[in-house]
Amino acid sequence: MSYKTDATRALEIKTDQLSIINQFSSSLLQLDTLEELFEYVTTHVVNRLGFVDCVIYLADNNANTLNQVASMGIAHARDKYQAERKIIRFSEGITGAVATTGKAVIINDVTKDSRYIADERPAQSELCVPLIYKEQVLGVIDCEHPIKGYFTNAHLEILTTVAHLLSAKINQVNTVNNLQKTVEQLNNAQKLENSLLQIANLTYKANDLDTFFKALHSIINNLLRADNFFIALYDKKVDILDLVYIVEEGINTKTHQKISKEQLKDTASYYLLKTEQTLLLNKDAFQSHINNGDFKMVGRQSESWLGVPFQTSDRISGVIVVQSYDKTLHYNEHDSALLTYVSRQISMAIDRQLARQELEHKALHDELTGLANRSLLIERIKHAILRLTRAKKSTSHALLYLDFDRFKSINDSLGHEVGDHFLIKICDLIKGTVRSTDTFARLGGDEFAIFMENITHKNQVNEALNRIKNALSKPLNIDNHLLQASTSIGIAYTDNVNDKAYILLQQADAAMYEAKSTGRGQVKFFNNTMRKKLKTHADIENDLQHGIEHNEFELYFQPIFTINTSEVIGFEALVRWHHPTKGFVPPNDFIPIAETTGQIINLDLHLLDLAAQHISNWHQQGHRFLKVTVNVSSRHFASLDFVAQIHSIYNKYQLPLGSLCLEITESGLIENLELATQIIEGLSPLKVKLCLDDFGTGYSALGYLHQLPIHILKIDKSFIDHLQDSTNPLVEAILSLAQSLKLEVVAEGIETVEQLTILQSTACDYGQGFLKSKPVTAKEAILLINKPL
Repeated sequence: MSYKTDATRALEIKTDQLSIINQFSSSLLQLDTLEELFEYVTTHVVNRLGFVDCVIYLADNNANTLNQVASMGIAHARDKYQAERKIIRFSEGITGAVATTGKAVIINDVTKDSRYIADERPAQSELCVPLIYKEQVLGVIDCEHPIKGYFTNAHLEILTTVAHLLSAKINQVNTVNNLQKTVEQLNNAQKLENSLLQIANLTYKANDLDTFFKALHSIINNLLRADNFFIALYDKKVDILDLVYIVEEGINTKTHQKISKEQLKDTASYYLLKTEQTLLLNKDAFQSHINNGDFKMVGRQSESWLGVPFQTSDRISGVIVVQSYDKTLHYNEHDSALLTYVSRQISMAIDRQLARQELEHKALHDELTGLANRSLLIERIKHAILRLTRAKKSTSHALLYLDFDRFKSINDSLGHEVGDHFLIKICDLIKGTVRSTDTFARLGGDEFAIFMENITHKNQVNEALNRIKNALSKPLNIDNHLLQASTSIGIAYTDNVNDKAYILLQQADAAMYEAKSTGRGQVKFFNNTMRKKLKTHADIENDLQHGIEHNEFELYFQPIFTINTSEVIGFEALVRWHHPTKGFVPPNDFIPIAETTGQIINLDLHLLDLAAQHISNWHQQGHRFLKVTVNVSSRHFASLDFVAQIHSIYNKYQLPLGSLCLEITESGLIENLELATQIIEGLSPLKVKLCLDDFGTGYSALGYLHQLPIHILKIDKSFIDHLQDSTNPLVEAILSLAQSLKLEVVAEGIETVEQLTILQSTACDYGQGFLKSKPVTAKEAILLINKPL
């Protein structure tokens, strides 16, 4: 009876084993991944055999280790048990021995086997079967039980069969995976090649960086997920990071967000720039860097962060960063290598784009302030005027012409560096007041313009004026100097499509000069009175060259005499214009216009030629030696051509050496000090003397006086007017200074006997003024030289 029972039981066990094998064989056809395979073996196959625990290890033949990949109960949490040893060397334990020999073992009592390594839940018996495919050990299935002698040959037989089937399936899955990886690598290589070609084409086709970055992001997004992506350029000179392109959750946000110096040092991007190393960080690694003080958390925490630095020039470097906030998306080394490789192409592309952009920017912007220049302003005015054809009838454009008050004084007294910093600060303040559609431009020196498009109500301009006034209301600390900024503003409007940009500029300029003439911080709107002045200005500008060519200019001569004896030692030549239709035109009406238009160069050369003619005639008539002083523009002292021109005049009229003197204002001389010195040295063989006019009215004459290449000082009439009962302390100071520098001194504007008497008690050398003679014609002048005045 017992025999029949045992036979029946054995048959049931055999039948059950065959059922397990058949079911496993069928399931293998539907399982596609190793994870599914291992879970099925541990939770279905081994569990049905009645085993307490089972661990599957895969072999790493390069490292000679077994790595745990599954254990019974993990997937469905039926048994929280996990093997303590996740990695076992081939030389360790029973499991390692099976992997080394490739032979299965049954250990009935592990306590008697020295190879056994106890786990957190020690066993009594063990069954260990290798996973072998074509004589190569792929891994091990290791089963343990708390009862001695639990495992039988039947267990060994079925587990060996399972291991054989599993090994074949592992090989199949690995082969498919390898094929898929190969195909994927080929696809990635082709995709990368296509992407690089696209980037190369993009470099030459994109007209601006914003377009370039947008297209670039689209290309990168085909290579790796880049829903959160940004490119930032770092300018070492100003220490500012410019986020030139930003995509957040797949949406392109506002670009050119600048990170200031204060914020920059705390960012991961700056750390990337500083280390010049690619960073691939998961959430924990990112937090570790924060804990180490490498950077701070800016924004929300990402699941994965990949950043690549690049260099475009000595001054500009940058970073490309992709971030993932999805727990299922983590960047890997392949993504890192890919983005690094692409970044090199991006670097070259950005370098070319930046170089082209910089050239275009320089051509259209002011170097100091970065504002639009005159050319760009005029172009924008032209286009805006053309758009008036499509605008509502009430629409107009306004041009605000700004001149910063006292800027020249600050520049001269505190130096050009302070002046530049002052200018930049004012511009920054005004930038904050203009609309995004306005054009803020520098026209030159301390003159600026704001072009306001699409004005529908005059209040819009008034509001802009108030914003500017408020922005400049507080004193500014510039290089430890407390300076108050203010600006004179002229305003002109255009509402006609036939208007001209340069005319609008002239009108606003004219209004600005009217504002400036009424005091600091004033505003004037262009009106008909100014329009008439502009017309007169234009007429004079047109007539000047005609006047030179037709000898309409005449020189009058005012004697320069010795203070003590009133003996005439020379004359100052003063120009008079006899216009054929307007009659006499005062110098103040045409000299400033000639200066502005540049016609002063030709006019001065014409007047120097006239003066040389008179000197030559007087000497040919036998009159004694006389010097004639001619006022010239500071423009001549910006070119060495002036030396050759004066030499030519001396040679043309065979003038006696030293007979021609040049007179210039101190401000004009200081502007071109170095070149002016070279010019005077070039004229020294002719003994040409340089006379400094209006001395004492400038801003920095005393500071520059010892450097100026001058021979004669002229004390301005405003100082002589105050000579009444005694000498003016300022006059005495000027005379003392001139004496120490061995300069001759001429007092201008002597109109009373009292003034002359006071000057006779000083060290003043010469004088001129209405007391002795007004300016007279050349014929009258020569009659004054033979006797004291």
